[in-house]
Amino acid sequence: MLDGFINNINVDEHILNAIKEDITSEDVTTMAIMKEKQQGEVQLICKEDGILAGLSVFRRTFELLGNIEMQTSYKDGNEVKKGEIIASIRGDIRVLLSGERTALNYLQRMSGIASFTHELVEELKGTKTTLLDTRKTTPGMRVFEKYAVKVGGGTNHRFNLTDGVLIKDNHIGAAGSITAAVRACKAYAPFVRKIEVEVENLDMVKEALEAGADIIMLDNMDLETMKQAVVLIGDRAQTECSGNVNKERLKAIAAAGVDYVSCGALTHSSPILDFSLKHLKHI
Repeated sequence: MLDGFINNINVDEHILNAIKEDITSEDVTTMAIMKEKQQGEVQLICKEDGILAGLSVFRRTFELLGNIEMQTSYKDGNEVKKGEIIASIRGDIRVLLSGERTALNYLQRMSGIASFTHELVEELKGTKTTLLDTRKTTPGMRVFEKYAVKVGGGTNHRFNLTDGVLIKDNHIGAAGSITAAVRACKAYAPFVRKIEVEVENLDMVKEALEAGADIIMLDNMDLETMKQAVVLIGDRAQTECSGNVNKERLKAIAAAGVDYVSCGALTHSSPILDFSLKHLKHI
């Protein structure tokens, strides 16, 4: 079984596609060495300090290949340390060998995102600013990567294009103006949907306000302009900062008074958190 956020979405198809990518027809090496079923056990070992995410996806990868048992006292969101034994997995050795790389790929990628997100969330402690992810995700991995952001303490922006209205620069170009784009979205989208508009300068801020935007995204603004925009907007709309967001700038961005800060790097640039499967033995 998968738990939490992951359990609400059918991810088996995604995992099976990853398995098929790694095993086109058979695992030649494993089948040559292990011609018959033989029970074995292997240990999952952490090789870096960080935040654990994706343990249920790791387990599910093996389950889709065969019957396994996994024993662990850890759960997603736990801090893990280098050298700790996170879990032991028992099952047909052929399943353990064939599923190893795919299962680790998920765990390492998701734990890396959770760990990096946690670092940035810590930078925002004591401020009113909330850290958001973006749609800058790996194709086929969005559900896993956005889940990992939540495990790390971040907040998900819209999951996909169906989730919300976000008018960006090219939408404005297509519509002819911010006012025309907002008017069109209000006429088309359900009235319960908030409308967010991306702006790049104070004139665009003013137009977005007059058009009735609910959220104004301050895109690639310098800090001084951002502060002016926040004052200008007041409580007439919520504010989001986007563009060139990194750990070094976070506190200054929060000090400018924005409600949200979105960071594409959470999902497109997080390093993995290293794990390995070791000490395989027959049982």
